[in-house]
Amino acid sequence: MITASLYFLMGVIAPSFLNLLHLVVGVYVVNARGSVMSLGFSGISFLTKSMGMIFFTWLGVTIVGLDYRIFVPILCFFWFFSHLAEAFVIQHYIQKNVPQHLQDLQIK
Repeated sequence: MITASLYFLMGVIAPSFLNLLHLVVGVYVVNARGSVMSLGFSGISFLTKSMGMIFFTWLGVTIVGLDYRIFVPILCFFWFFSHLAEAFVIQHYIQKNVPQHLQDLQIK
């Protein structure tokens, strides 16, 4: 029972929380600084999320002692799908932040 909760905590909650933090900061950057600064933050976000995934993998497999054959696919699955959700939300705010004169130039 405790092992299942560790898999849930480390494999589902941890990557979802990491992406939630990036989402909150990303939405702030888009709204406060604009789309170009958001592009720069996305590059930095890629590095910090990669470090987070490596850290979670190391922590779960080496320190906590979870089976990597179960833990790593769970971790990657929930990280990937929370990352997709974050991408769509950020894309929404980027499109909402485009000035009207640039929207008029767009072919619809």
